[in-house]
Amino acid sequence: MEYILIIISAIFVNNILLSQFMGICPFLGVSNKLSTATGMSGAVCFVITLATLVTYLFQYYVLVPLHIEFMQTIAFILIIAALVQMVEIVLKKVSPALYQALGIFLPLITTNCAVLGVALMVVTNEFTYGGAEPHKLNLGESVVFAFATSLGFGLAMILFAGLREQIALNKVPKPFKGIPIALVTASILAMAFMGFSGLV
Repeated sequence: MEYILIIISAIFVNNILLSQFMGICPFLGVSNKLSTATGMSGAVCFVITLATLVTYLFQYYVLVPLHIEFMQTIAFILIIAALVQMVEIVLKKVSPALYQALGIFLPLITTNCAVLGVALMVVTNEFTYGGAEPHKLNLGESVVFAFATSLGFGLAMILFAGLREQIALNKVPKPFKGIPIALVTASILAMAFMGFSGLV
């Protein structure tokens, strides 16, 4: 039951893009087309889940025993950068078209605050779901939380990309063309997700 609450909360209630506003750069930059938004969502999903697993293990098996927790942010950034390089190499071999479509935004996953934010959240915050006592997440809960958070990221990206494709087919007043109408749409989407608050 705990895992279900974590999943629902991470995807809908505390959506990383629409409630916590992390990862806005790819949200606005790659969401012009549904195909690139889906590809970016998949890459971010893989990186967030794997980065959280590796950083959690690094935190509790290297940094804490050596009493060098102050190195946490630097160590996590280096781990995430290495993982993104791996994803980039694999994507270049497996899907060159998607690699070209993502362009500069693929290396930018390294500096995507959503990836680092989730990695830091699972090792520093105490979580409460469904009225339970606050507790630190264990490894299994951390991976489930990271995967669910990345699914929430993907859901928001894909919904937003679909909305932007529909908006592109309509006449938009000149002052609202481009980013302004995208920001208005994002704010309405965020308000829609606010309806899930209190669900868990």
